[in-house]
Amino acid sequence: MIIVLKPRAKQEDIARVEAMVKRKGLDSHIVVGAEMTIIGCIGDTTQVDPKLFEVDSAVDKVMHVQEPYKLANRAFHPEDSVIDVSGVKVGGGYLAMIAGPCSVESVDQVMEIAKAVKASGANLLRGGAFKPRTSPYSFQGLGLKGLDILCEVRDAVGLPIVTELMSPDYLDIFNEKVDLIQIGARNMQNFDLLKQLGQVDRPILLKRGLNATYEEWIMSAEYIMASGNENVILCERGIRTFETYTRNTLDLQSIPVLRRLTHLPIIVDPSHAGGKWWLVDSMAKASVAAGADGLMIEVHNNPECALCDGAQSLKPRKYDDLLRDVSQIAAVTGKTF
Repeated sequence: MIIVLKPRAKQEDIARVEAMVKRKGLDSHIVVGAEMTIIGCIGDTTQVDPKLFEVDSAVDKVMHVQEPYKLANRAFHPEDSVIDVSGVKVGGGYLAMIAGPCSVESVDQVMEIAKAVKASGANLLRGGAFKPRTSPYSFQGLGLKGLDILCEVRDAVGLPIVTELMSPDYLDIFNEKVDLIQIGARNMQNFDLLKQLGQVDRPILLKRGLNATYEEWIMSAEYIMASGNENVILCERGIRTFETYTRNTLDLQSIPVLRRLTHLPIIVDPSHAGGKWWLVDSMAKASVAAGADGLMIEVHNNPECALCDGAQSLKPRKYDDLLRDVSQIAAVTGKTF
């Protein structure tokens, strides 16, 4: 249930209606927008008569929310959320350009790539320190050593870092060192981990699970938000279908659908979606044209020798060409990076 207050509601009006909500045994979530103020009622609203709120002179209308997610629902928060990642804004017209190698291999490797992508226009650096792999015999990442390399490069180049958290064992370390904590597709429904992420200060990048519906994906974001951390960014990275030619199938229509359902920013990872470097260019540009709030693209200085996912990585020069095209599309859609 949401309570929409009349335009220019005063602070005493908001406090009065909020007190009514709490007397009914519900929690409240207040969103003050440019045009209106909304009070979200969280809890069991089935036994609450909405007419009890409508009698207040400050209340414009009361609406029931049908979807199971509340805090992530656009009805609760009509304006686009803008998430601040160590000074880089994501959402609401600001594009996140995340780039870097799939896996951290060495200081020199990450440093070279970071300098190149920053020169092209990237504003966030990605790199895997801990790597979830299908095969136990594949390269699993450098672990904490890889995280230290990312921090060293961040300090030298000036790009906030994005890297994947796989275990709650490292939650405190990630909260201290990582600017944007990534939760991968395989952990999208690791609900215990999601609830713990609600207790950290850092924003969260939540990738869509391989077989997750839109509602399941948003509900995972709701777990984090309901636990106290509302700084969540959604990431479409392709879903599993019957097609085997590509690694996954990029769901471009998720962008306008999520834009309708939730206020959270949504970015796209075309590298993991297609699994082929030559698909990244067209899918990246299509994503921005469809309204995405950013791109996560794998860039490697020597993809032929990469320890992980070289086949889907762009070389720095190709990434530079792509961002020039993306900047033109972004200008048409009214976004910037």
